[in-house]
Amino acid sequence: ILNGADYDVWNPSTDAYLPERYTSEDLSGKAACKAALQAEFGLPVSANTPLLGTVSRFDDHKGLDLIHEALDLLLLDGEIQFVILGEGKPELERMFTEMRSRFPRQVGVFVAYDEEKAHRIQAGADIFLMPSRYEPCGLAQLHAMKYGTPPVVRQAGGLADTVRDYNDAQRDGHGFVFSQMEPKDFMQAIGRALALYRDKTAWTALQRRAMARDFSWTRSAEKYENLYQRVLEGSI
Repeated sequence: ILNGADYDVWNPSTDAYLPERYTSEDLSGKAACKAALQAEFGLPVSANTPLLGTVSRFDDHKGLDLIHEALDLLLLDGEIQFVILGEGKPELERMFTEMRSRFPRQVGVFVAYDEEKAHRIQAGADIFLMPSRYEPCGLAQLHAMKYGTPPVVRQAGGLADTVRDYNDAQRDGHGFVFSQMEPKDFMQAIGRALALYRDKTAWTALQRRAMARDFSWTRSAEKYENLYQRVLEGSI
């Protein structure tokens, strides 16, 4: 049974931390959130530059080394921006602050956990990165989908259970999934996301499918209730 997301707190239509709210029917506010996030992290405000984001503990199992290795190559092309928020292992913190010093117009880093900034990254980013080595359930990818920020995730644990890979032929799915913990595989998944991002009609449809998913505690509670009922009835 999956964790539930608290949509009373994580909901772009009611989120008090956002400069502008939005819904799946009217995504115009997300563009305002992106511009504000770029400015907040000291990046050039550009509507057309893909903005990738991560909110994470700086732990080895979160795959931040993979993000660093992949983005080190992608940033050289100069066509993306990246913001990350979190804290933890000092070595990982230094790795990203050093990346910011090399790419000051493309990379924004905030080394601490800040709830308000976390909300603004989920809303303002175009694509959310979460390449965990393992993840029993995970919440950040659930929040990302609710905010219309398609996640790129590794096929691991709860990430595989909650994010359906985009299928170009059928035009379905809610994000981008890769399997091997290798920079090449991760970069290919990011590349698929960036390619679809340029197709605004298909991208908007993907955002709306992701936002329509329901990972509320109501659904999880119903599953727990059914499980307990079966236990009481002796059927399991």
